[in-house]
Amino acid sequence: MTAATDAIVRGATRDWEPVIGLEVHVELDTATKMFCSCAVTKGDPPNTHTCPVCLAHPGALPVVNQRAVEYATRIALALNCTVRPRNVFHRKNYFYPDLPKAYQISQFDEPLAVDGWFEYWVGDEKLRCRVNRVHMEEDAAKLVHAGGEAGRIAGSDSSVVDFNRGGTPLIEIVTEPDIPSPAAAREFLQQMRDLVVELGVSACTMEEGQVRWDANISVRPVGSGELGTRTELKNMNSFRFLQQALESELPRQIAVLEAGGRIDQETLHFDPDTGTTTPLRSKEEAHDYRYFPEPDLVPLVMDPAWVDEVRAALPELPAARVVRFMERYGLARADALVIGGPGALARFYEAVVAEGVDPKLAANWTMGEYLAHLNAAGLEPGHGHVTPERLAALVRLVADGVVSTSAAKDVFAKMIEERGEPADVVERHGLAQLSDVAALEAAVAEVVAGHPSQVEQYRAGKQQVLGFLVGQVMKATGGRANPKLVNDLLRTALDR
Repeated sequence: MTAATDAIVRGATRDWEPVIGLEVHVELDTATKMFCSCAVTKGDPPNTHTCPVCLAHPGALPVVNQRAVEYATRIALALNCTVRPRNVFHRKNYFYPDLPKAYQISQFDEPLAVDGWFEYWVGDEKLRCRVNRVHMEEDAAKLVHAGGEAGRIAGSDSSVVDFNRGGTPLIEIVTEPDIPSPAAAREFLQQMRDLVVELGVSACTMEEGQVRWDANISVRPVGSGELGTRTELKNMNSFRFLQQALESELPRQIAVLEAGGRIDQETLHFDPDTGTTTPLRSKEEAHDYRYFPEPDLVPLVMDPAWVDEVRAALPELPAARVVRFMERYGLARADALVIGGPGALARFYEAVVAEGVDPKLAANWTMGEYLAHLNAAGLEPGHGHVTPERLAALVRLVADGVVSTSAAKDVFAKMIEERGEPADVVERHGLAQLSDVAALEAAVAEVVAGHPSQVEQYRAGKQQVLGFLVGQVMKATGGRANPKLVNDLLRTALDR
């Protein structure tokens, strides 16, 4: 099934297609905040990294963080955007407790960059999504609501504000409504996150809210060129929940339209426990925020030579690396996306291959046992006891027939548990594959003699019986027999 056919939703009266656009918010890993010198940190005591600027004291003036501009430019260039020679900061006015100024410094009609595109894969289909703009702004403070931390600090019915996060550099990536399905939206975001991490501008740790997104969704009859009224799912930071929320909202909108109703433009909340969306408030428009140029900041003029320097320093991007992995290592596209997308895992894999082992076998072990180990242990690629050298040593034992694939999985687990070397684990636990021809011939002869009925079935043309007989030899040898050799010896014995 392709992304295009997956996008069509069959209603009671006609076929509909989703129209999805995304707004991706990324906190930048700068040392200091967007407009002041306060440190950007995680997990420190509340309100310990604040100053008159980020607390909006009268007379305090903001100053633009040059590193944040550089990081934002990296993102814009990687998304094939045009970096505008002049961009302007604006005041986005709204009142909320996490915004001490009662406005957010953002960008409006003169953003950092415009007119880009991002290519991503959904299965075997490559899709392109246009990027409307990339702009810079500051993050709001963190609101902690009743119960939990807030309850301990200020009582069970209170909310408290931690201003440590307020003023953190934030990038917003706004797409055009080009995403054709909830599954495509999930793939887009996963691959976009890999890109941003590879650029070295943000760790995009979702648990800490470093990356979050809003999704705008509408539906229209298949073949129509007009956009329907959209609703917005706001501040999500789970790929799975985003896909579920979109899949929940689609049939709701279709049911309303087929019943003769109309869709209200509003912001929705998704409850993952019930799998349903509920309205929060009517959707704001630009005029609701009363944008006007920030009077305390001059326009930002981008030196073309400096932009070229930033472009020249970009690393190999995940999309290019996926293609390279397919061409150089002969990997299937699906495997190359898994291994080549995240930069740290890609570097680990190439270090394994550099040890001289088969690239496809190395890919299977990297995607399989190694990735499962990382997820279970909460480790990043390249950390922990399993080094590229150790995984390559294990892969070599399998390729050389020293251990079977199933036994190698035991070796992998014991290697971590005992913090040992693969060869030592094999010897210590007697996991080496049995390839002694004389010993295996004796085991085969015993199995053939002990199962005359199955032998006759095989000789009568029932080839699938061979699998049963191989299993009996494996059982007799404690699972250590070389399966290929057992097959060969059994066929020779049975064909006599």
